[in-house]
Amino acid sequence: MKWKKQLLHLTAYQPGKSTDAVKKEYGLSDIVKLASNENPFGCSKKAKKILESMTESLAIYPDGYASNLRFPLAQSLKVNPDQLIFGNGSDEIILMISRAMLEQGKNTVMPAPTFPQYRHNAVVEGAEIREVPLVDGEHDLNKMLQAIDHETAIVWLCSPNNPTGTYITKEDILSFLRKVPSDVLVVLDEAYYEYVVANDYYDAIDLLNEFSNLIVLRTFSKIYGLASLRVGYGVASSEIIRALEPIREPFNVNTAALLAAEKALEDQEFVRYCREENRKGLEQFYQFCEKNSLTCMPSQTNFVLIDFNTDGNEVFQYLLEKGYIVRSGQALGFPTSVRVTVGSQSQNEGIIKIMTEFLNEKAVVLKA
Repeated sequence: MKWKKQLLHLTAYQPGKSTDAVKKEYGLSDIVKLASNENPFGCSKKAKKILESMTESLAIYPDGYASNLRFPLAQSLKVNPDQLIFGNGSDEIILMISRAMLEQGKNTVMPAPTFPQYRHNAVVEGAEIREVPLVDGEHDLNKMLQAIDHETAIVWLCSPNNPTGTYITKEDILSFLRKVPSDVLVVLDEAYYEYVVANDYYDAIDLLNEFSNLIVLRTFSKIYGLASLRVGYGVASSEIIRALEPIREPFNVNTAALLAAEKALEDQEFVRYCREENRKGLEQFYQFCEKNSLTCMPSQTNFVLIDFNTDGNEVFQYLLEKGYIVRSGQALGFPTSVRVTVGSQSQNEGIIKIMTEFLNEKAVVLKA
């Protein structure tokens, strides 16, 4: 078979362990999954209701223009409808951008560690990857600028960043964007935008008025709680959207997803509730870290990266056997840490209790 040579050693995305698989493997009756940054409060009741009463024929293709979501979303963002592109999750839009702009002889600049699909798609397209290490968990924007040259096609910014939860300030992003060549596309991935409470965070949609080489990515998978339906979107100039549209698969967002996302968008009270509860949950983890002299990244997301000063896989395995699924930092570029999704108050209390037990047992072993 004549596969692309770059695919021969490329592994597929590895999702976190499923609750059913863990129950079966460890004989547990109850599992709490805090690994994939899902919303512990589910989705809006309005979204659930529209799905329960869905009358659209399953034999009919979805609206390829996503009209029912496009127009209210454009109104909400105060942009023109032709400035939006929709994807099967924002992951698909990352793929579209990569396919449209990357090829052998081109390069792409990104922070590291960050969301792995930027790198993954660049490998598939045969482009050179220029990774700039984070500094204290944050983008090194000056070094990223230095990595750009005449063959750079895309620069990726993840703000807030996954897996650190850190963000780029308004002052820093403006300074950065003003120095990026106008023929280089800057992708600003804001999957966790709705969780941000920082006062010095920028308004990404407003930035589009100044920078014609910018596209902003957002999703309904996180705070809106529609991860299983896969709805993401990009916002950019109409020129950028027109260039990307031929890459988009026809009917790529299904009818149920479009209906649910439309209703979820209407329920901003649910969004506010989730954001407020998330901040309370983060405080639970901050207090745990302070009490146990552990460090963690201040987060503007619905997850927290905690450094246990030991093998992250060891912490992951201990929690797994006690019924809690998290992500080991070994796979995220932080080998002594784990990334924990913020859950409900009781879920947070439960995992903090188990993490405390781990630390106590570890202390006993070290003393022996």
